[in-house]
Amino acid sequence: MSAIRTKPRSMLEIAQDEFIMKDHIAAFLADGPKSVAEIAEALAAPTNEVMVWLAGMRRYAEIEEVGRPDVDGYFKYELKEQSEESGD
Repeated sequence: MSAIRTKPRSMLEIAQDEFIMKDHIAAFLADGPKSVAEIAEALAAPTNEVMVWLAGMRRYAEIEEVGRPDVDGYFKYELKEQSEESGD
């Protein structure tokens, strides 16, 4: 990893990537619950950006927290069941 630090992205830049990244996150979570650190590593993205994307997915009930937080304070997340959509 390079020792050169890049300027942190603005919240607007991070939010603009939300719709693209939520598909990548959902595909990664299809294998089972993952922590923020695991998702960040898989996407090669900073954890603060992953938290923003997860917050959006959680707001729209696409994911849910599982269990207790790890030693770093991060929960594991999984895709939420969509069984309530069928109104028959």
